[in-house]
Amino acid sequence: MLVDDNSADNYYHERVIIKNDAADHVVIKESGLDALEYLESTIDPVNPLPDLIFLDINMPGMNGWEFLEEFKKLDKALQSKLIVIMLTTSVNPEDEALAKTYDILAEFKTKPLTKEMLEDILMKYYKHSDPRV
Repeated sequence: MLVDDNSADNYYHERVIIKNDAADHVVIKESGLDALEYLESTIDPVNPLPDLIFLDINMPGMNGWEFLEEFKKLDKALQSKLIVIMLTTSVNPEDEALAKTYDILAEFKTKPLTKEMLEDILMKYYKHSDPRV
């Protein structure tokens, strides 16, 4: 799942994911609120639960930090099935330090998503399985 209000970034990141055969389908949500609503509706087979979420920080309405605060309120079983990676243009050391305070946040990465970055993430978190973003 890509959670980012920038449609150009979403298009590019989706292409990287698809081109590298890392997912059958990429769910794109342009706001944190839409992403949370989607995650809460995954009991419906129409909305399959993603394994991996790439989350931007700077979004209108609900930014990445606010998304994480609401994400922490979701069912713990649901949370445990998801790997959340912050993918942002921010190079602010304070953002990276804040990211480390969230145990639900697996990593903090700087855009753009590259083939090498994606391969590293897949190897680290999905060595023996078939991840679907």
